Amino acid sequence: MVTFPNCKINLGLNILKKREDNFHDLETVFLPVPLCDALEILPAKKETKITITGISTGKPEDNLCLKAFYLLKKNYSLLPEVQIHLHKTIAIGAGLGGGSSNATFTLQLLNKKFQLNIPKEKIFAYALQLGSDCPFFLINKPCFATGRGEQFETINVSFSDYKVALVNAGIHVSTAEAFSKIIPATPAKTIKEIIQQPVETWKEELKNDFEKCVFDKFPQVKKIKDDLYNAGAEYASMSGSGSTVFGLFKKNKTIDYIPEPGNFYKEIWL
Repeated sequence: MVTFPNCKINLGLNILKKREDNFHDLETVFLPVPLCDALEILPAKKETKITITGISTGKPEDNLCLKAFYLLKKNYSLLPEVQIHLHKTIAIGAGLGGGSSNATFTLQLLNKKFQLNIPKEKIFAYALQLGSDCPFFLINKPCFATGRGEQFETINVSFSDYKVALVNAGIHVSTAEAFSKIIPATPAKTIKEIIQQPVETWKEELKNDFEKCVFDKFPQVKKIKDDLYNAGAEYASMSGSGSTVFGLFKKNKTIDYIPEPGNFYKEIWL
């Protein structure tokens, strides 16, 4: 059985305060983007294994798909050993949620393929154990997210007139390091309010709190954002804690942008 885990981008990201559990309260809008990995799960004769092709993800044994399998296996002993194959096209450590999406789609695929009949609220709880943004991929619609990123409110926004350009310079940003440099604050206007305004007004108000620390360390990431605006983007921003930068363009506009050699670049209709 095969499925195609998609990625997301963050439209704005405000870090509001640090919590007693060492997580942070935040607000953002998650927007699903149809750039996908491929995930296949088959029964295995012996022990559970994973093979990964495409973009390198590090040690296979650390992959979130395996962690998702063993998380279910602890409570569902009848779950058989499996062979997982993951083909990666979504950059890792890039603010696109690719690993989180892989993990959540693994939970759903195992539940469906092996008829575990796990209810949605329990799958949500399992997903949250794997990562704060993992449960979003159970909804996979534009959502205003609060709490540590696990409280969702679907919002009515349309991007049918837009396409997105994704650019990644191959820079891996440590989320923990990025959080350590943030000074939490409550903005004057919430992202939920700003997102209802016309896209062309977002440039001055819709911010990502991680941009300053990432741009200071990696000025080439800031250059990508500037270049996307120069290419005619209605709005450009870094996604999540980086390092992918996206630009929203009107669908009928030719994007006058040439990525640096070796950079990942993709234009996708939303």
